[in-house]
Amino acid sequence: MDSRQLRMPGYMLYCVLVATLGSFTNGWTIGSPNVPGEITHNCPNGNAHIKDPRLPDCLPMDTTLWGFAVSSFCVGALIAGFFGGSLQTKLGRKLSIRVNTIPWIIGGILMGSAVDNAQFIIGRLIAGFSCGFGSVCIPTYIGETSTIRARGAMGTCHQFLIVIGILLASVIGLPTANVPWWRLNYAIVGIPAVIQFLLSFTIVESPRWLISQNRIEEARHALARLRGKRANIEGEFYEIVEAQLGTAAASSVVHNSSAAAMTTKQNNGGITQGAQREHDEEDALHPGGLNDVDGVSPTSEEMTEHVTHQEALNIFQVFKDPLIRHITCLVLFLHFTQQWIGMNAVIFYSTIIFNEAFDQSMSQYMTIATMGVNFVATLFSVLLIDRMGRRPLLLLAEFGCTIFSMLLVIGYRFNIPALLVVSVFLYVASFAIGIGPIPWMITSELSPTYANSSMSGLATAMNWSMNFVIGLVFPLIFQRIAGYTFCIFIGVGIVAMIVTYTLLPETKNRSIETIFRNLNKSKRSHLAPQHLGTGPQIEEPKRDPVTQELEHGS
Repeated sequence: MDSRQLRMPGYMLYCVLVATLGSFTNGWTIGSPNVPGEITHNCPNGNAHIKDPRLPDCLPMDTTLWGFAVSSFCVGALIAGFFGGSLQTKLGRKLSIRVNTIPWIIGGILMGSAVDNAQFIIGRLIAGFSCGFGSVCIPTYIGETSTIRARGAMGTCHQFLIVIGILLASVIGLPTANVPWWRLNYAIVGIPAVIQFLLSFTIVESPRWLISQNRIEEARHALARLRGKRANIEGEFYEIVEAQLGTAAASSVVHNSSAAAMTTKQNNGGITQGAQREHDEEDALHPGGLNDVDGVSPTSEEMTEHVTHQEALNIFQVFKDPLIRHITCLVLFLHFTQQWIGMNAVIFYSTIIFNEAFDQSMSQYMTIATMGVNFVATLFSVLLIDRMGRRPLLLLAEFGCTIFSMLLVIGYRFNIPALLVVSVFLYVASFAIGIGPIPWMITSELSPTYANSSMSGLATAMNWSMNFVIGLVFPLIFQRIAGYTFCIFIGVGIVAMIVTYTLLPETKNRSIETIFRNLNKSKRSHLAPQHLGTGPQIEEPKRDPVTQELEHGS
C-alpha cells in the first residue's frame, strides 16, 4: 500500500504519543495553580512554619504579584520559544524533545520546595522554558512524522494532551488545596517529564529534518519505520526529497524508480487515492490541472523544473521572501487570536468568573466542570479535523466564541447566573473544537521544512507573550469592568472570522510539500489563497506528480 494512503500506523502513533507527553506536562504547568492557587498565596498562617518546620505554610502574595507568579512561566516560554526554532534546527526534532524535559524537572523541584516567593517564581519561570520550547518542537515533530490522512488528528493530539494535563491538574488540585499538600500539585510536573525523557530513546528522528541535513538513508529508514513494513514509501519519500533537494536529487535517491513507477501505474486506481484527491481538487480549481494555469499547458522544462536546495531561514529571513512572509504573518495572527479571543482568561481565572454566581467552594467544582467540557470538545476536534477540514472547524470555533462572549456580557450585565454558566461552558467548547488545536497544527502544515523552525519559534513567541499579557492584565481589567472585559474578545473574534475566511487555505488531505507548492502556484497566478481548499472533491483517479516524474525519469 502506498504510504500516502495510510491512516494511522502503530509505530507512528506511538511516536506521536511519546511526543505529546510533553504536551501533557505543558497542560499540567498551566492548570496547576487553578484550584490550589488560593491556599498557595493566601493561607491563614501566612509564611509561618506550622505544618513543616523546614518550609513555610504558604507564600503570601497580593493579587498583582500572584498574577505575575502565575504568568511568569509564560516569560520563560516566550524566551525559549523565540530561540527554540534555531535550537531545534541544530539539535533535530527528537533530541529537542528529550532536552526539553530537563527544565520541567528542575522547575518542579524548585516550586515544590519553595521557601519564598522568588524561588517559586523562578521555578515556574524555568518550567516555562520547557513549555515554550516544547510548543516549537512537539507540533513540528508530529507534523513531520504523521501520515497525510491522520496529520490533522495527530496534530490535534498536542492540544488534546494539554487539555488533559489542565484537567488532571485541576482534579488533583481539589484534595491538595491545603497546607502542605499544595506543593505536591506543582512538583508533579517533573514526573511525566522523566517518563518522556526515557521514552524519547525509543522514537525515530523526523525524516524531513534528516533530509535537510543530507542524511538521506537515515531518513528513508525512519520513514519506513513510521509507515510500517507493508507500506510502499517510494512516492512519499520522493516528494519529501524533491521539495528540499530538487527533482534531480529525488530521482537519484529513490531506489528502483522504474519499479516504483510501474507499481504506481498498476495500482493507479486505488493505492494513491489520498494523494490523488489533493491534485484532483487542484484540477477542479484550475482547468487543465494545477500546472495548467489559465489553460496554458506546461512545457517539459517547467515539468522538470528543479527545486533548488534551501538553507534553513532565520527569524529575519522569513520576512524577506514574499510568500514566506505572507504565511508567517498569517500564522502569527492565528496565534495572536488564540490568546486574545479570551480562552486563557477563563482557564487562569475561571474561579473568579464563577464567584460572581456561586460561593467559593462551588465555583471550584464549576471550574473543574469547565475543564471537562474543554476535554470533551477537544476530543471531538480530534475526531472531526480530518473529516471536516481545518477552515470549517476554525470558523465554527471563532463564531461560537464571539456569540458566547456576547452572552457572557449580557449575563454579567443583567445578573443571570444560568446564562453565565451556560455561556462559559459553550464558549469553552467553541474554543476547544478549533481555536485551541488548529494554530499549533497548521503552523507546521503551512511552512516548508527550511522555514519551519523559525516560523514555529516566532509563532510560539507570539503565543506565549500574549499568554503572559492576558494572564497579567486580565485580573486588573476584570476588577474594573467585570464582564464587559469580554467585549474585547468579541472584537477579536469578528476580525478573526474575516481573516480566516479570506486568507486561510484548507490543508486537509494534502502533504506538507503539496500545500506549499499550491500556495506558491496560487501566488504566481494571483489567486486568493483560500481558494486552494474550497473546491469540490473529485474522486475520479488521476496520475499524481510523483508518478509522472518517475515515468519521465524512466
